[in-house]
Amino acid sequence: MSKRIKKIGSAPGTVIFTGDKKVEKVLIHYMQYDFKTLTEKVFDNHTEITFDKSSDKNVDWYDVRGIHDTKLIEYFGENFDIHKLVLEAIADIHQRPRFDEYDKGNFILLRSLGFDKAKLEVTREHVAIYFNQGFIATFQETESDLFETVRTRINSGKGRIRSRGTDYLAYAIIDSIVDNYYITMESIEDVIEELDEQVTLNQNFSGKTKIHNLKKELLVLRKSIAPLREAIARFSKSDSSFVKEENRIFIRDLYGNTIQIMDTVESYRDMLNGLQDLFITEVSFKMNKVMQLLTLISVIFIPLTFLAGLYGMNFEYIPELKYENAYFILLGIMFIIAMIMVVYFKRKKWF
Repeated sequence: MSKRIKKIGSAPGTVIFTGDKKVEKVLIHYMQYDFKTLTEKVFDNHTEITFDKSSDKNVDWYDVRGIHDTKLIEYFGENFDIHKLVLEAIADIHQRPRFDEYDKGNFILLRSLGFDKAKLEVTREHVAIYFNQGFIATFQETESDLFETVRTRINSGKGRIRSRGTDYLAYAIIDSIVDNYYITMESIEDVIEELDEQVTLNQNFSGKTKIHNLKKELLVLRKSIAPLREAIARFSKSDSSFVKEENRIFIRDLYGNTIQIMDTVESYRDMLNGLQDLFITEVSFKMNKVMQLLTLISVIFIPLTFLAGLYGMNFEYIPELKYENAYFILLGIMFIIAMIMVVYFKRKKWF
């Protein structure tokens, strides 16, 4: 039975993992930093985890890689007073991207996207972010570091990330994921350009399935990006005390990026629709050429068949049959008629 089906009928706030287990051991990468200091640790779900709540002036970032361990998610909820609906959404990979405000923290749900050129398939990873004053927790499905660029900026101490709070870190994490969307879109654009070239140059191209599958994958992209655009709009307009006014300008810029990506998705859909129409036109044109050739051959042989039929009738008196060279004369007349028709069709550019 599907885990998603098992979830139906359960009480709100019940933490049920609805995806596939992608890691054997859940790792928790912990960073605590301010403008001057930085501390890093790595835990796993098989060891006792200690949470540092000593100061709200530092930023405490817990990056959890692997979300199948629902007990660990509930443990986070108990220690940081996270709402049960947030815990439920973290473990449910089928939730749509969104931004929710709670009294004790803000919650952001989104998807990291990639593209497999070999399979022509969009890959998705469920990502959840919860933050309040001084505390932020991120959850992802696999052990790969989706936020490597953000972590590098923190380690280097360059830029404004070390001097700002958790809301800016949440923005930076989302921004890194959205930046990766551009890489995904470029990969899809490369495939579309290849398909366009194949359809245009290769008349025997049989890529109808590729075009259709790519259109379906763009629909997957749209379902992931469109709600994220709405979520970021809510994030930028949030009245939450955990979102500082000085950071809203960056979040609004991020909103503009999602609009640009959505426009790109729509333009790619239009390009694929155009490719599909071109493919159908090419197939129809090729079929018309074949039918035209067959029709011309039929037209050429109709008068020849008439002559052959006329002189093949079983009548006793057909004067031409008595001529010594009648057979060769008839063949010559047939050849002349055929050549006249071929020349006529050529001049009319029918073939």
